[in-house]
Amino acid sequence: MNAISLGPLVLAADRFAVILGIFVFLVITAILARKLDERFSNWSWVTLLSGVIAARAGHMILYLDSFLDEPWRILAFWQGGFAIIPGLVTVLLAILLLKGLKLRLWALLSIAIGLVAWNMTTHLVGGTRAVPLPQMQFATLNDTTFSIEAASGKPIVINLWATWCPPCRREMPMMADIARSNSEVTFVFANQGEGRQQIQSYLDDNNIKLDHVLLDGFGDLRRHYSALGLPATLFIGSDGVLRHAHLGEISRETLQARITALQSSDE
Repeated sequence: MNAISLGPLVLAADRFAVILGIFVFLVITAILARKLDERFSNWSWVTLLSGVIAARAGHMILYLDSFLDEPWRILAFWQGGFAIIPGLVTVLLAILLLKGLKLRLWALLSIAIGLVAWNMTTHLVGGTRAVPLPQMQFATLNDTTFSIEAASGKPIVINLWATWCPPCRREMPMMADIARSNSEVTFVFANQGEGRQQIQSYLDDNNIKLDHVLLDGFGDLRRHYSALGLPATLFIGSDGVLRHAHLGEISRETLQARITALQSSDE
């Protein structure tokens, strides 16, 4: 799965790439501040924060209705959601605020190297293997059995989750809402390692209604797709092949965008 494990810490590959790119940028500007001009120290942090805020604001404007319904998500940076163009424009303006062509060129170089590190890391660790559906049946919360392989023929979204997992709990009401409103995609919620009563109590207490709740007591799906952590959301084409894997809490807009891409790829 496209994720990086650093001891007990597990990061999605795309987020690891962003963090590495930022780290490279800050290291280079720290060197420039020591060797060339101390103003690079403050400039780098102001530029970084301004770019992040602008990118976040651009994303919120694009999905304004969604954020108006859930304003608390404005600060939910861990879900992702950044528009790259407003961020880059803000960074370029920060470069122009530096006085002198020499300083501007060095600033541009530091940003370019950070972007190259980000892009290279994304390509090196961010790919998704074309994993086929598992040939096995799972017990469900309704005392039946369910074969994910038999459900192929239309796009499938598999969510690996557990009641003890805080990000799983945060995203679950939203995922249940989208699952109810999209009949063209099969949603499968595979609980990892918990008992029937514990799962049912959580769903009842939170008034969450889900179809296809699987009891994956031994984590078979987690191993099959090499998911390093929870939650993990898997996007599978109508041919039964994994197209994309998202590790960590997913936002409403990202989930809907991935579903749209999944459906478009099957046309």
